[in-house]
Amino acid sequence: MQHFLSANCFGDYSTRNGLEIKTREMVTLSFLIALGGTENQIKGHITGNAKVGNNRQTLINLITQLLPYVGYPRTLHAINCLNEILPNKLN
Repeated sequence: MQHFLSANCFGDYSTRNGLEIKTREMVTLSFLIALGGTENQIKGHITGNAKVGNNRQTLINLITQLLPYVGYPRTLHAINCLNEILPNKLN
């Protein structure tokens, strides 16, 4: 199953043209947040977003934009994941 997942998601889809990688990572993160119950994948894609140049504030803006569509519980779970992976350094 892991081989199929890797080949399918990271081979077939991420090699397509149309969206730049920064946008693609934000779209993927948005869908994971909307699904709910995907905290491990959310954390992985927060890391992926950071690696392609989407900073903490960009991801806060994304999560805030999702709030009316996904609700408070999923938004708060996403922020908890963000805080774990990219902590706010202004403490």
